[in-house]
Amino acid sequence: MLSNLYPFSRKKTQTNTQLMNNKFLLTASLIAGSLFSQAQQSKLAYAITGDGNNDYIWMNIRQVDLNTGEVVKTLFERSKTSFQITDVNSQSAKNQTSFANENIFTTPAYPTGTMVAAAAFDKRTNKLFFTPMRKNELRWLDLSAANETPTFYTLPFVNAGRTEDINDEAANITRMVIGADGNGYAMSNDGNHFYTFTTGKKTTIKELGNIIDAESNNGTSIHNKCSSWGGDMIADAFGKLYVISANHNVFLVDIDTRIATYKGNIQGLPAGFTTNAAAVNEEGEVVLASANLFDGYYKMKITDLKAVKMVGSNVKFNTSDFANANLLFQKEANSLLNSKVVPTASVPVDAKVFPNPVTNSSFNILFDNAKEGRYRIILSDLAGRNLLTKSVRLVKGTQIEKVNTNANMAKGVYFVKVIDDQNAIIINEKIVIQ
Repeated sequence: MLSNLYPFSRKKTQTNTQLMNNKFLLTASLIAGSLFSQAQQSKLAYAITGDGNNDYIWMNIRQVDLNTGEVVKTLFERSKTSFQITDVNSQSAKNQTSFANENIFTTPAYPTGTMVAAAAFDKRTNKLFFTPMRKNELRWLDLSAANETPTFYTLPFVNAGRTEDINDEAANITRMVIGADGNGYAMSNDGNHFYTFTTGKKTTIKELGNIIDAESNNGTSIHNKCSSWGGDMIADAFGKLYVISANHNVFLVDIDTRIATYKGNIQGLPAGFTTNAAAVNEEGEVVLASANLFDGYYKMKITDLKAVKMVGSNVKFNTSDFANANLLFQKEANSLLNSKVVPTASVPVDAKVFPNPVTNSSFNILFDNAKEGRYRIILSDLAGRNLLTKSVRLVKGTQIEKVNTNANMAKGVYFVKVIDDQNAIIINEKIVIQ
């Protein structure tokens, strides 16, 4: 009845409906395109390579397909690609003509001079970070630069605690990754220098200290030159790091405590295959490549460390390092975030967190009969990002420590971890903030 009286209203309604449908289709198309783009990116990695098979001068930067080993794009090729490199502190810039009379294979000033064994890709800023060996500098390639000339930046590790001769092999940075918290992490060959760096507009570098062997390692040390130097580093979605040494040993590293726990030795790799490059593929597996042996890519699950050759992989280059944005256990982390189901943890009887749930922007920790000393209280989210850290000093007897949270903190499930002065975790409990 109303439609007969107001034909223009009906026409307008139909028009609005069509617009809404078109808008929905457009939005759906954009989402589908975005998901497709993300899926495409998840199977790719940046690789530090030589010029070809059995070329061991790792100075080129290429993008490769982790499933096939095929080169998707060459970003930088030694002696061929025009470039610009800018010192962040002095803002002085050089290009390829600046090195016309220099040996690019030995000069540290060349973007990848003295070769590269550590790189990390930050998806959010679209930057590829790396460090040349025998050069005390963090460098990055801006992948968003408007021009086609690769644009590099360099920032020294000034006063970062690294005082020994940078030509010392032990001090070379050979492992690097972007963690779940969005910060970069880098480690020296000998594990005595562990750094973190920011990835935003103003990059800052901080040394966290040396890596500590877990007591359970039973003599398999992350500092051992024969078994644990070199290799690569990957990150998981829960805030942990994994060091994969060149000689196939795998260590789980806790960023907060700097404790490295030996997880085992990779099985199934051929003789001479050094595990120099590691990256997480779209299925959550670890893809491995060697800088020394041309034998294709291998992949494994981090939970069993059994490597299998990727049959049919069209690998053309030895690779000293991989870098991509995928995290281990990302699917598991997403499942936890969606379901709010959190693994339970055993909690010592001498420590309790209350109230739980938290309703008033603070909670308490009860220490009953805890030993005297210093402790750290860490509040983190389900992805392992540390949101709050508080140091406390305990005396003998019972003590209640109040922890204030951010009033604007999102409602949800969080973890409270308490660490003693020996880097032992004495409490790891979930809390709900309402």
